[in-house]
Amino acid sequence: MIRRHRPPVTLPPAPAVPPPPERPGPPAPLAAPLAAPVADPADLEREAGVARLFELHYSSMLRLAVLLGADDPENVVAEAYYQIYRRWRRLKDVAAAEAYLRSTVCNLTRMRIRHLQVARRHEEQPASPPEPTVASAENTALLRDDQRVLIDALQQLPARQREALVLRHWLGLREAEIAAAMGISRGSVKTHTSRGIAALTQAMEARR
Repeated sequence: MIRRHRPPVTLPPAPAVPPPPERPGPPAPLAAPLAAPVADPADLEREAGVARLFELHYSSMLRLAVLLGADDPENVVAEAYYQIYRRWRRLKDVAAAEAYLRSTVCNLTRMRIRHLQVARRHEEQPASPPEPTVASAENTALLRDDQRVLIDALQQLPARQREALVLRHWLGLREAEIAAAMGISRGSVKTHTSRGIAALTQAMEARR
């Protein structure tokens, strides 16, 4: 019996085994959060100082603007606080902030009155009669305790005399404080006060 020779069996190559997936490494560290900007101590001092000034003196400054004859006292006082906010760092003495604020209210009111006077002089033919000024409830309350006749007579005085009398008899300031607020000498304060009293007395007697 003849045996046939069988060729060797060749097995197919084993399929390539993919390498095992790489294990993820540790997560990258998160970026540190941005630090909040550090507030400037000078700005914090200014914010606190102006806020305190507003709390203590807003009502008296509003009353001052009303008595000086401002047609928009709220805006005058708001502008005064804005100016002192801007110039806070320039104040040599923070304790003098009230005096500076008072002086600013006087100046702004004086400028406002002059502006209105000039505008009225240059107004040739108004398109319609001007609407009467309606006093706000706050302004009315501020003047409710004062005699209306006296207030009306006070508004007729020249600006400097009116300022001197208001600062002296309504706010109770000393001559040096009045001089600082008005930007004049103490001698001029005496002159305006004396003339204002005389004119006011004459006006009051004429109304009786």
